[in-house]
Amino acid sequence: MGSARTRAWIAGRGLVLDVPTVTFPGAGVVYPIRRGTIVDTAGAARMLDRLLGHRLPGGTRPLIVVTAPVLDGVAYRAAARTAVEVLRPRGVITVPGARAIALGAGADLSRPLLVMDIGAHLTEVVLLADGAVVDAHRTALGTGDLDTVPASRISEAVAAMVTTMLRQDRTSLTLDALDRGGLLAGGGALRPEITYRLTRRSRTPLRTVAAPHTAAVRGAAALLQAAHAHPSVTGSVASAADRS
Repeated sequence: MGSARTRAWIAGRGLVLDVPTVTFPGAGVVYPIRRGTIVDTAGAARMLDRLLGHRLPGGTRPLIVVTAPVLDGVAYRAAARTAVEVLRPRGVITVPGARAIALGAGADLSRPLLVMDIGAHLTEVVLLADGAVVDAHRTALGTGDLDTVPASRISEAVAAMVTTMLRQDRTSLTLDALDRGGLLAGGGALRPEITYRLTRRSRTPLRTVAAPHTAAVRGAAALLQAAHAHPSVTGSVASAADRS
């Protein structure tokens, strides 16, 4: 559930939703998520019920994976868990968006990785090490601001966050990740006026994820598939003898 669009993937059916994040409580339109923050939990629940309630098999309680912004993640996760209760889940797993992007891109998580997620209303730069978040910065800017903000400002904001990470890092993780090349995702990765300037400013190779705007939901799908195969879900816990 992003500020601009909500995407959903269902096991066995693939990507079933890619729609604006809006709800209709009355005669008008309400945006329940702004700049990566759920500001209307009840509205988000109504939206999920409208979009997904009829798509789920009747009588089932789904396992749900939700991606969340890395920063402001605690508040987002709490609100998201409340909102998805409308779908009567048997379990909810939340995952940082940057990790989901890395999984959706099939990236090697055994090495430090810098993920630059340029969304519609929020941009995050996240350093992953062994798949875990070790540093993160954000700016409340994105492609939805291009009508009033020049593309150069978004590129400069991303470059400034990377520079800050380098200066504050007492290890070699950020430098190692930059040497490897940053991973570009989000709708902004499809905007050459942003990526060209960012490549020039960063002076490091940048790799754009395939279909970058859906990378996070693909990563969430990979996690969901893995969770469905886990013994705690299947109930088929092998004995020590079977494992040997």
